[in-house]
Amino acid sequence: MPDILDGAIRRAVVIGNGFAGAENQSIGLVRALGLSNRHFLYRVTRPRGGINGWLQWLPVSIHKKLDSVIRMICGKSRFQTPHTIGISNVLEADAHHIATMARGTFHKDGPLLVVASGRDTISVASSIKRLAPENVFLVQIQHPRFHLNRFDLVITPRHDYYPLTPHAQRQIPWFLRRWVTPREPPGRNVVLTVGALHQADSTALRVAASAWHDEFATLPKPLLVVNVGGPTGNCPYGVDLVKKLVVMLQNVLWSCGSVRISFSRRTPDKISKILVKEFATNPKVQIWDGEGPNPHMGHLAWADAFVITADSVSMLSEACSTGKPVYVIGAELCTWKFADFQNSLQKQGVARPFTGKENITESWSYPPLNDTAEAASQVITALAQRGWSIHA
Repeated sequence: MPDILDGAIRRAVVIGNGFAGAENQSIGLVRALGLSNRHFLYRVTRPRGGINGWLQWLPVSIHKKLDSVIRMICGKSRFQTPHTIGISNVLEADAHHIATMARGTFHKDGPLLVVASGRDTISVASSIKRLAPENVFLVQIQHPRFHLNRFDLVITPRHDYYPLTPHAQRQIPWFLRRWVTPREPPGRNVVLTVGALHQADSTALRVAASAWHDEFATLPKPLLVVNVGGPTGNCPYGVDLVKKLVVMLQNVLWSCGSVRISFSRRTPDKISKILVKEFATNPKVQIWDGEGPNPHMGHLAWADAFVITADSVSMLSEACSTGKPVYVIGAELCTWKFADFQNSLQKQGVARPFTGKENITESWSYPPLNDTAEAASQVITALAQRGWSIHA
């Protein structure tokens, strides 16, 4: 006889793709559901090295098969996968293994929550659901484009539905419209957010404030944190924008007690070098050089205001969840749905364009974005409709 059969979810599986931006969304949702210490991380990883950089557009399953054929023909040495820190010790996601585990432990441990994010995870995640439909609740973060009925819940930003707006339709040549997704308005199993989900909730920020107290508590106030990402296809920028940022920061320095500048993994050297050259010797400015612990969470906890490049939905979503002033540079360069995202932030009053005329001592506030908690609430509601719940 089963020991437990109460429909309570006691554990979760996260299907990642090796990219922090996607995996943080899944882990943030799991954390908001109270399962942060009861989840397992698996990854769907693509072949790397050689010509694989040119094959990222292929579905991951086809990419892997093609890579195997190429290695058989050409030998493995030319296509050796480089070592990647943080990926080698995470198990590869196997749909049959995870589905079998979900079925085998259902009566003892209850249903299995599966949370996946990113295009490469779609096939594995939906296969788990197909193989164990009565034992799994599947949440897909970021719009999967097709076959939304394969998922119990899809959590995606509103700007993913930008292609359906009249403004977007006017930008698409008529002969391409049938190929642009999504093609239908969000259904009942779609939860819309403003930005990206993340782990920077109030508890995490309190922990970060304590952890970074010795380094940040003595900095003169107000503390302005500048987060620089990197240009993307839909938010392109180069040295011209960075030189403009330099001038703007110099114009507001008088109103800052201190400034902290940090770069992301995507920041090109030519961009970071300009900021380092201009501010490395300024006594008010500190620049994180990428060495040692990443101060990102400490910045979110201790900053009085932020300046963030427009390319990163994740960084903007985190900063706009703090209720502190957020200034954006480069939003006017964003196109398509990313321009729609920037517009939505400004319409809601959670972000403003950075002009270089700001007085950082003059703070302003807004109702913080609360996407992660609101999405978790929707998951709980959907589980209840199935007679399931999250075990406290």
